[in-house]
Amino acid sequence: MEIPKHYDPSKTEDKWYSSWLERGYFRSVPDEREPFTIVIPPPNVTGVLHMGHMLNNTIQDVLVRRARMRGKNALWVPGTDHASIATEARVVAQLKEEGRVKSDLTREEFLEKAWAWKEKHGGIILEQLKKLGASCDWDRTRFTMEPKLSEAVIKVFVDLHKKKLIYRGIRMVNWDPKGQTAVSDEEVIHREVEANLYHVKYKIEGTDKWLTIATTRPETILGDTAICVHPRDGRYTYLKDKKALVPLIDRPIPIIFDEYVDMEFGTGALKVTPAHDVNDYELGVRHKLETIDILNDDGTLNESAQLFVGDDRDVAREKICKQLDDEGMLVKTEKLVHNVGFSERTDAVIEPKLSMQWFCKMEELAKPALDHVMNDDIKFYPSKFKNTYKHWMDNVRDWCISRQLWWGQRIPAYYDESGEVYVAESREEAEKLAGSTNLTQDEDVLDTWFSSWLWPISVFDGILEPDNEDIKYYYPTNDLVTAPEILFFWVARMIMSGYEYRAELPFKNVYLTGIVRDQQRRKMSKSLGNSPDCLELIKTYGADGVRVGMLFCSPAGNDLLFDEALCEQGRNFSNKIWNAFRLVKGWQVDDGIDQPQESVAASKWFDAKLNETIASIDDHFSKFRMSDALMSGYKLIWDDFCSWYLEIIKPGYEQPVDKATYQEAIGYFESLMKLLHPFMPFISEEIWHLIAERKEGDDLIVANWPNANAADDKVLTDFDILVEVVTAVRNVRKQKNISPKEKLDLIIKESDDRTSPLDAVIVKLANLKGISHSMDRPDNAESLVIRSTEYFIPLADAIDVEAASGNLEEELKYTRGFLISVSKKLANKKFVDNAPAEVVEKERKKQLDAEARIKVLEGQLANLN
Repeated sequence: MEIPKHYDPSKTEDKWYSSWLERGYFRSVPDEREPFTIVIPPPNVTGVLHMGHMLNNTIQDVLVRRARMRGKNALWVPGTDHASIATEARVVAQLKEEGRVKSDLTREEFLEKAWAWKEKHGGIILEQLKKLGASCDWDRTRFTMEPKLSEAVIKVFVDLHKKKLIYRGIRMVNWDPKGQTAVSDEEVIHREVEANLYHVKYKIEGTDKWLTIATTRPETILGDTAICVHPRDGRYTYLKDKKALVPLIDRPIPIIFDEYVDMEFGTGALKVTPAHDVNDYELGVRHKLETIDILNDDGTLNESAQLFVGDDRDVAREKICKQLDDEGMLVKTEKLVHNVGFSERTDAVIEPKLSMQWFCKMEELAKPALDHVMNDDIKFYPSKFKNTYKHWMDNVRDWCISRQLWWGQRIPAYYDESGEVYVAESREEAEKLAGSTNLTQDEDVLDTWFSSWLWPISVFDGILEPDNEDIKYYYPTNDLVTAPEILFFWVARMIMSGYEYRAELPFKNVYLTGIVRDQQRRKMSKSLGNSPDCLELIKTYGADGVRVGMLFCSPAGNDLLFDEALCEQGRNFSNKIWNAFRLVKGWQVDDGIDQPQESVAASKWFDAKLNETIASIDDHFSKFRMSDALMSGYKLIWDDFCSWYLEIIKPGYEQPVDKATYQEAIGYFESLMKLLHPFMPFISEEIWHLIAERKEGDDLIVANWPNANAADDKVLTDFDILVEVVTAVRNVRKQKNISPKEKLDLIIKESDDRTSPLDAVIVKLANLKGISHSMDRPDNAESLVIRSTEYFIPLADAIDVEAASGNLEEELKYTRGFLISVSKKLANKKFVDNAPAEVVEKERKKQLDAEARIKVLEGQLANLN
């Protein structure tokens, strides 16, 4: 079988992905095997592949492929989220291009348009994931607004309403004036912005006195219904029972006293606008204040403002400031930096607004969701996020679940002519409850998260059919891979719904990735132009190269600084593997020659190294250290296999290799491809099939994951010493300008002539005439100290005693300093008593090695002098 000179990902990736699909390797149905289940965090139906998706889905695919190789019935469920706000915005934009607005259409016409948009654009991101190698069961693809999943959402709403966990009321909500809908607390992004702080004078009614109040939002003055001061603030006791006049409109408002006010901040007096500030709303409730809402849903001022009616809030701010200044009521303006909330979806500044909305009570649902994370029934990786999670859950607020949109699951609440509400799964049921057919359904839809919080259950139809085969087999799922920024409004809520509707956890492990940032630590985004085109990256470096690049820079839970050079490193790794494979397959095999001693020793060592690395990779996987697991495999292949093992067993120029060595090398290649497959599925499958003719179904994707046998520690330690010896001899050649082709002698300072199985390896790699033993140092010999053993290399030329002495003195100084630091550590009783035994033992060995080395170095100096 001819192996191409260069590896071409473009030819192998589509070939193998199609093959895996055709053979049904991604498909899963319940059977007698242990299940391994991951549900994809459903990307928005509006989305295209970005760097965050690449990282998240690479990690999921690594976990699923390894589970599949470990003999588990692996299922990765794909799907998309209907993304109410984002999708509706796309459809509204499309209408705008057609010269129309949303209100030109009926609800049914708009939804027809939205479904058409979804069918045309909604599957793009899933197709892109296939290019990355995602091994999802595509036959199980779900959509959060498909009929069955929508039915599940409605059923849950009705159930929670019956349990009195869902209610309707007027509350202060986060209002998105651009999307013209309420959004949850978690969908508000807070950013520090520079703003103006305006100091405005309010006249005290019936006096010639004025009160100065500072505000960042002068346009809301028109909605003020009180001024508040602290009851113990001596400056304002004279204001008891007095009123102030709202600037420009002279509406009298009471002056109230409340300990909420910070006497030290500003003038110690606070304007109270209950309709447009959360804290003011609480003051308003406490003091029974009037509430005046001066804003329309689109952020323009309404009739209640009296001035600037119809102007946008930002325009009104400029106009009111000018008028206040003109009338002598604007005392001063100063700059300040403060936090402002922005809508995650539209980036509009959030407006606190009183609104009639539907809410879900969270306290009761949150309790088991907190307990089962804190006791590690559900494990977070990294665990530091448990504290963040606990803080949020301890301070959880009721969830505003209604949205003023048309795209989404419509709230199943029906109103009669008197305004009485009937909640039911269908209009027919509501009519039965009401005893009337003259009902009007609520116009709002449910928050998108109210569908995705059911995702691990609803993808298996577990809400509608609680005892179906799929939900009983695949639930609870195993691992969830997601981003920390949606820990609360997705992960926490899925845990809540899991315990509410299945009485158990929805997943066992939560792996939290970091945010992908550029080298300047900025979050990657289209607006900044710092996010590379994912498909172009795959085209340039191959899917395997990109996967490796993403994983190289992805420590769990920490933001990762993406560098395209890491994808290039991934591609170089592919080329390194390919070239190593071509090298081995290109050797001529001779059945009639014996296996050389150095090849026997190399095989024994690499077998131990392989087993040590398999155990290390398994350990990294158990702790969700994906980057470390990949790096262990990378070093095993690049350093140990290519740089050392192949160098040892490589036959001489135009010489054949013995059959035993060749078969061992090919066997190791098979093991290496198995270890590599979860990370680099395409090149590993390609090489697997080039190694040998395979029977039908003998594909790497379903091969057995290698088991770690006990590694021989002595073999590994002896080889580490060998590496140091060979490296030291090569350094002598370099320092003395000795040709690599010139054979040297190596003498070990020992009295007996015992030989080591590794001597033949040292002779080959260091290009030696041989290795001998002697207690006497030859004339003109270079001395080396490896660990506690001294070696001599006889040289033809005289040694520069002064230079050699200087080098030894330098090394002796360093080693003595090292010994002092280790001895201090071991003299520390606290360290010895509290550190793990193996750590203390390691330090003691360092101490003994340093003492032995000092003796050798002192002896060498004495000999020189």
